[in-house]
Amino acid sequence: MLNNVRQFVMFGLVGGSGTIVNLLVTFLSKKGFGRAGFSEHDVFFNLFGTEFNIRWYHVFATLAFLVANTWNYQLNRSWTFRGISKRSWLRGFFPFLATGIVAYLVSLVVLTLLMNPTSPIALPADIFDDSTGFRTKVYWAQAISIIVAMPVNFVINKLWTFGKPKVTFVTAEKPM
Repeated sequence: MLNNVRQFVMFGLVGGSGTIVNLLVTFLSKKGFGRAGFSEHDVFFNLFGTEFNIRWYHVFATLAFLVANTWNYQLNRSWTFRGISKRSWLRGFFPFLATGIVAYLVSLVVLTLLMNPTSPIALPADIFDDSTGFRTKVYWAQAISIIVAMPVNFVINKLWTFGKPKVTFVTAEKPM
């Protein structure tokens, strides 16, 4: 039990650093694409046949997820779960990425609900009016969505990605 608490705290610290990486990539994406004339609210891709769109903030979140996921994997591998026998980097990364994608989908739903002005949980436009960095809606929505997805990410990673590899013992029989 104490080991689980210790790992959860360490996982949280790694996640905290990953959150900083995620928000930094979101910030750089917003600034970089903003200079090219794209707003996070603009449509990136229309989901034909529906009233729904993929917006630039979805693209920023995806880029941020990929960078932060790789960052978190390496830190968790070398620090949080260092005592567990390791798979090769790539064999461990793909389950971590798959787990991250599950958590990312949860965060993407939350992000979309927070950013969509017609959503019942949308961040209020009078407070988050994008007038300053601290009032920029996409930054707050991204941070909140990460926090909501963190417990999902921990549980799946603990049980699957960094769980003990399954080993099958084979016993040799004497030939007759």
